[in-house]
Amino acid sequence: MSATANSQLTRSAVTLKGSAQLVTQFFNYGINSILYQRGIYPPESFTRKQEYGLTLLVSTDDKVNEFLKELLTKIEGWLEERKILKLVLVLGSVETKEILERWEFKIEYETEDGGKENQFVETSNKDEKKIKAEIRDVIRQITASVTFLPLLDCLCSFDVLIYTKKDVDVPTAWSESDACLISNCEVVKLRSFSTGIHKLEAAVSYKADL
Repeated sequence: MSATANSQLTRSAVTLKGSAQLVTQFFNYGINSILYQRGIYPPESFTRKQEYGLTLLVSTDDKVNEFLKELLTKIEGWLEERKILKLVLVLGSVETKEILERWEFKIEYETEDGGKENQFVETSNKDEKKIKAEIRDVIRQITASVTFLPLLDCLCSFDVLIYTKKDVDVPTAWSESDACLISNCEVVKLRSFSTGIHKLEAAVSYKADL
């Protein structure tokens, strides 16, 4: 009886690697959802996928997918190493280069109860269904953002900023960037989710006087 219970506990536990995969998967669907909802690419360049009990839109553009694949592979590794602090998706006008929206996803690393900063949680017993339900709520908020965000009525491009600890191996093709802040912006805090190992807090800031 005891051996069976232990076996079930092992199977249901979320590992550091598994947690990194869950967060990376969220970033993939979250970024794709923003690109679709904000009209950065035409609707016909997206296809439908089922995840989290939702119908999600993901890009079929080869260049977008190649960019995201390289980005997300790095992010997953950095999540496992606890090196990434924040991911920011910025949307800007192609013509004026002005930043119009800034989607910020802050990463925190859960610590043991009462533990010091580096006494990180290595294994979480949080139900994966509950984790995915929390992720679903964040994705739903991204989808609903069109109800309050100003219309982007100009040709826009996107970029991704990654905030990491200093001791990371950054690809040589990647470049330094400023924070791409928006002056006099409106900020809307979105829902958060936690795997029990990684915690993610989301917010969007935008230029209100388009």
